[in-house]
Amino acid sequence: MLIHRVITALILAPLVVAGIYLLPFPIYALVFWLVAALGAWEWARLSGLTSMLARSVFVAVFAMLAALTWWFPASFGVLLWVGLAIWVLATILVVTYPSSAALITRGWFSAILGQIMLLITWVALLVIRNQPEGASWVLWALLLVWSADIGAYFVGRRFGRHKLFPAVSPGKTWEGFWGGMALSLLVGGGLLMAGVDGATQSELSRLLLWTFIIVGLGVISVIGDLFESVLKRSRGVKDSGNLLPGHGGVLDRIDSIVAVLPLFALVLGYV
Repeated sequence: MLIHRVITALILAPLVVAGIYLLPFPIYALVFWLVAALGAWEWARLSGLTSMLARSVFVAVFAMLAALTWWFPASFGVLLWVGLAIWVLATILVVTYPSSAALITRGWFSAILGQIMLLITWVALLVIRNQPEGASWVLWALLLVWSADIGAYFVGRRFGRHKLFPAVSPGKTWEGFWGGMALSLLVGGGLLMAGVDGATQSELSRLLLWTFIIVGLGVISVIGDLFESVLKRSRGVKDSGNLLPGHGGVLDRIDSIVAVLPLFALVLGYV
């Protein structure tokens, strides 16, 4: 399982990086929409839409919403704030699980959440890419999520004793959480420090601010992972799909990213 996980990551990571830096913006938007559409296909199943027709309609609706959003870029900022509100709701659903299962298992509810979450993630990718040095910021956010995932995986396997949210995901531990947080701080903070020109007071204050931002993004990445676990547990499935060997489905790979990118896009507008 681990070797499959590593091989898949080694194949996909360079493709993602190349797409971020080399694709013209419209093609970039299309390619990453296709990734989100694969996630939508899997989300439809987690919402109880099991037939080919129902899942195809779900993805078609997602395509229509993305097209409308693309033609009205003035809506991007509003959608990001909607995304923040949606993830506050998702956090409540995770913390209150299994009591929240009665609502999550309503197909219409999880379907609407999926459409909104995936659409806003795609919007966040567009917003971040359009920032000065936007491609590097997109990669920075992805590296932050990947490092948190890697740290949590290996530290949790080696030292994990105390369950994080056993009702949601019995395999996740507090030790893994702190391991992921430490590695994301090391990677994210290290990349930022590499761009600091001298230890002036203003630069040090900025690094302190970014330390809090990294911690916040690390926490929301865990929420994203746990929320997908809630969806899967509510439907009695282990993985969202089987497209990626060693990882499961596309949603299993991007669940934390779906949570982090909208918040990060908002943060970039203020720092």
